Amino acid sequence: MNTYPICATCGVQYPPDADLAHCKICEDERQYVGYGGQRWTSLAQLAEQGRTGVLREEAPGLHGIGTEASFAIGQRALLVPGAGGNLLWDCVSYLDEPTVARIEQLGGLAAIALSHPHYYGAMVDWSRAFGDIPIYVHADDEQWLTRRDNVELWSGDRLEVLPGRTLLNAGVHFAGGTVLHWADGVDGRGALCTGDIFNVVADRRWVTFMYSYPNFIPEHPDTVRRALDLVEPYAYEALYGAWWERIITADAKGAVARSARRYLHHLGLA
Repeated sequence: MNTYPICATCGVQYPPDADLAHCKICEDERQYVGYGGQRWTSLAQLAEQGRTGVLREEAPGLHGIGTEASFAIGQRALLVPGAGGNLLWDCVSYLDEPTVARIEQLGGLAAIALSHPHYYGAMVDWSRAFGDIPIYVHADDEQWLTRRDNVELWSGDRLEVLPGRTLLNAGVHFAGGTVLHWADGVDGRGALCTGDIFNVVADRRWVTFMYSYPNFIPEHPDTVRRALDLVEPYAYEALYGAWWERIITADAKGAVARSARRYLHHLGLA
């Protein structure tokens, strides 16, 4: 799998027989094809360029997993611990043996769960590296899958994939756009891991909600309202976004509610 094509713009891996004239994820209106046209790389080429995996704590007991130098969208994944094993929340394109060894030292992985297609990365390679563990993708995003090995489609509003870790289909950004509630986070006060479904902005007191980030298309107000209703029953003190240090460390639930009110106000709806 080291030579399987990876889109250089979105970082999603494709099978070896893919039509390399197109990346369906980048051709969607939420993303874009790079200015130099569609370009591809592979795990082998990324390694030759000197990229490495990096793990570091984002909070006590919560490790982020990323790539240096940054690649494609540049997100980092999260290793979310709990009973039944660690959950890999979201994914990255790059994987190497030292990264696997570090994660094994932290207890390995029991499952992978994805917020939306832009963060699929090399999720199948990650699954195989840890014993063909299941990859949870919401069924509303099935059309965006590029590799299906070990993928478990789920449907509806919520699914507890491991004890204390519950997927919630917020529907923001993509129809299957998902956030993760981590009941044991922040000493039992709860946390949300959101990717950029609820996106922590530069002023980390706030989040925003977008249909497309690079193309500046706002999310529909009804979708935002539904997402807020969906997460309302869950307690969460902290919120972990898609990039290093994009974190709300206190009163995250209040921050999400305030952010939604501000968002709707600037659309002339509140």
